[in-house]
Amino acid sequence: MNEVTMRMNADDLIKSALKEDITSEDITTNSVMRKYCLGEVQLICKQDGVIAGLDVFARTFQLLDEGTQISFSCKDGDEVKKGQLLGVVRGDIRVLLSGERTALNFLQRMSGIATYTRAVASLLRGSKTKLLDTRKTTPNMRVFEKYAVKVGGGHNHRYNLSDGILLKDNHIGAAGGVKQAVAMAKEYAPFVRKIEVEVENLSMLEEALEAGADIIMLDNMSVEDMKKAVALCKGRAETECSGNVTAENISALVEIGVDYISSGALTHSAPILDLSLKNLHAV
Repeated sequence: MNEVTMRMNADDLIKSALKEDITSEDITTNSVMRKYCLGEVQLICKQDGVIAGLDVFARTFQLLDEGTQISFSCKDGDEVKKGQLLGVVRGDIRVLLSGERTALNFLQRMSGIATYTRAVASLLRGSKTKLLDTRKTTPNMRVFEKYAVKVGGGHNHRYNLSDGILLKDNHIGAAGGVKQAVAMAKEYAPFVRKIEVEVENLSMLEEALEAGADIIMLDNMSVEDMKKAVALCKGRAETECSGNVTAENISALVEIGVDYISSGALTHSAPILDLSLKNLHAV
């Protein structure tokens, strides 16, 4: 997920979030601000972390009023500190007030994911293993959350169900077994698509390798079995470790030597980065 792709998809999603927050009017703002008044407000960091989503933050205000001006003193991927002035938003005070929460929701969520991903990715430094996200994302936030993972130093797994073949336990059950599932996938899918198979034990692994799977996902297997699995896959298929991977247990998994470690926690469990819009005043 890159910046161009995100921008192509962002506007409709940001508008939807704004509509969720403003169904007919911002009655509070309209009560205290009856007409146009130029103002400024500061974006302040309240917690150390990694910033991500500045373009989305800015676009939220610009969709309310294209004349809104935003200047930043940092860029996506920068490490920011508590108390740091990150930028200034200048425009119609009514827009600054009405767009504040939605803009911050995006920026805090994305920055939290980037911060957590940076921390987890640092535990893989020096190894060949790449850190991947999953599809365990907030509905309608996937484009933003997967972008934030990349900003934090992680890598994107498939974006959606159209993006790659991953035969999980229920697909295998529906097909009648590992070999049947792989054979059916090879028959149906374009030859340029890799086929990944989720396995829960060494017996399933042998079946997947014999069937010609390109990537083996080792799901919730013991460390001992995963070591055996990596040895069996060497030269035959790439390996991915998955299942309840967090910052607390990832170090032990790195030593196994898998090619990839995927973690749903990057997107579903990352806390937000605390940010605030402060010191609003007329100019």
